Amino acid sequence: MSETVTSILGADEPGQDDLDRILSAAPIDRETALAPQTPVPAVGGIYAWWFDELPGEVDASGCVERDGWTLLYVGISPKAPPRNGRVASSQTLRSRIRTHYCGNAAGSTLRLSLGSLLSPALGIELRRFGSGDRLHFGTGEQELSRWMHDHARVGWSTDSTPWEVESRLFTKLVLPLNLDGNDHCSYYARLKQARGDARAHARSLPVLPNPGVGGRYP
Repeated sequence: MSETVTSILGADEPGQDDLDRILSAAPIDRETALAPQTPVPAVGGIYAWWFDELPGEVDASGCVERDGWTLLYVGISPKAPPRNGRVASSQTLRSRIRTHYCGNAAGSTLRLSLGSLLSPALGIELRRFGSGDRLHFGTGEQELSRWMHDHARVGWSTDSTPWEVESRLFTKLVLPLNLDGNDHCSYYARLKQARGDARAHARSLPVLPNPGVGGRYP
């Protein structure tokens, strides 16, 4: 993996060591990430999501591949501190990865993207729940979690200023499932349209009561 990363970033470029660690970190599956003795640390950092099956018609041209897995998305936790003096996010790699693996589309942009692309294949649809402001896939989140269990793995690297690393990644890597700050990606418009269509469809349907407890799914 290190040879692939070096060919993309260049051995002498700033931040090469950090980026190499992120992309070469051994990804783990959902069961391991959610285990009581999870190896995911409760600190800040950046995480990289790998898939052995492409969701929907995602164009993975130019994406980094390793052993049959393709890197499609990166994220950070926490976000950059607010410049207006508000309290900074207390999220960590552990809490954020858990949300992506077993939360719902209202709290996970990754799940929203995956669900929007996989709706026909999984037979799920985005809907409005509770007050009508929250949009997620309801009991369909279980199907999405099962798909992620089978096809998604996540690796990470701890970092005290992950937002700086993320910006470097976006300029060097093809990441078709990222939207914010990634509008130069060729798949950006198609993903944005898929999510927009899913939201528009959800808003055209009646509001449903909240399913489950706390909005989380197994």
